[in-house]
Amino acid sequence: MNKFFVCFAALSGALSVMLGAFAAHQLKTTLPVEAVAIFETGVRYQFYHALALLISGLAYEKFSVKWIHAAGNCFITGIILFSGSLYALAFLRTNNDISAVKFIGPVTPLGGLFFIAGWLLLFFAALRKAGTGQQ
Repeated sequence: MNKFFVCFAALSGALSVMLGAFAAHQLKTTLPVEAVAIFETGVRYQFYHALALLISGLAYEKFSVKWIHAAGNCFITGIILFSGSLYALAFLRTNNDISAVKFIGPVTPLGGLFFIAGWLLLFFAALRKAGTGQQ
């Protein structure tokens, strides 16, 4: 088990639930519908990838450490870049801060690329395990 990955996943999952509740109860009364939708997308992807990170942390000793470690780091980076940028964009769009939106906007797909890389690395970790005959 990778304690850091499991702890980060647990905190990220808890934060996802808190932010989701915040969006449902507070933001819907203060932000426009499209901004709330952007925020909720960030929450949803953060939660999905907190679970992926949890799996990576728990599978750490079962699979190739190199691949699992890289996958976990990609999930963490993706959570920060993808979800973090969506949280920021939800608030910046409501303030019509176009320059900040132009700066932060490109960060979101970069975070998405880290998510994709994390899933592919998890795949390669499992494939490597199957290919080596390890149980």
